[in-house]
Amino acid sequence: MYAIWLENEDLYIRDDLSVPVPAHNEVLIRVLRAGICNTDLELMRGYYEFSGVIGHEFVGIVHEGPEELVGQRVVGEINAVCGRCTNCLNFRRTHCINRTVLGIQNRDGAFAEFLTLPLENIHIVPPTLSIDDATFTEPLAAALQIQSQLKITKHDCVMVLGAGKLGQLIARSLMLTECDLHVYDRNQTKLSLLSNRGINTGDADKIPRGVFDVAVECTGSPNGFDIVSRSLRPRGTLVMKSTYASDLTLDVSDLVVNEITLIGSRCGPFDLALDMLISKQVEVDDLIHARYPLSEGLGAFELAQQSGILKVLLDV
Repeated sequence: MYAIWLENEDLYIRDDLSVPVPAHNEVLIRVLRAGICNTDLELMRGYYEFSGVIGHEFVGIVHEGPEELVGQRVVGEINAVCGRCTNCLNFRRTHCINRTVLGIQNRDGAFAEFLTLPLENIHIVPPTLSIDDATFTEPLAAALQIQSQLKITKHDCVMVLGAGKLGQLIARSLMLTECDLHVYDRNQTKLSLLSNRGINTGDADKIPRGVFDVAVECTGSPNGFDIVSRSLRPRGTLVMKSTYASDLTLDVSDLVVNEITLIGSRCGPFDLALDMLISKQVEVDDLIHARYPLSEGLGAFELAQQSGILKVLLDV
């Protein structure tokens, strides 16, 4: 089968890979569409030592599995867990000690014609949801994880730094809380996608200091941490959504003195993400920047790394 293969921080198109064989309680999925995200780009920069097929945002059709699922369109949660370790038994399954992670850790991913995932990871995509919209299920779930970790109300003043692929979804989902929301970036085109929806936006070089109750960092740039931490009032909350290939240098003194709560935020609720996409509470059509066939995936990655580019999709 065709696939995009990462090894030693280089990408290759391969056409010699065998179709994966699903293990017990797994399904084989024929991938229809997949999206490139910042984590994929960070893997190319050495964020995590991984060799194999990358990619974790996808929509596909069940090719082998339970009879009632074969032929169904599906999306899939990316963490495959053991169900037996301390974290699994204590309801921290996305932090399973023995987990594999689709296209990130010890499990080949979605930039291929086929992939495998545990049956319990699969969510059916209803016919009313387009393939394009369904491809955003995983990143929207990651955006919604913030609200799973932190109660945000209309009384909170919230700042999002970064109006890129994930920042757009975070802002559009936070908007539904009716909080006093402000999004900052240096790219006015990306900001206009949010200001057109009634969200307050501003230049990242003009962020006020010490005023926000919650600040979300999703730039993917290490200096984003310093910017958002300075924007918080004392006893504010800093939410980290970025992954960095390079080390992050930070001054913890300000965090201590101002009693800042620091929250790391990763994977989120697929069922809620699907519901929001189906109901159009979160719209994503304007976030698609370009499409490439899988065979031209290297060109897709070249584009995705350019400044100002939003979602690049691969048609598989």
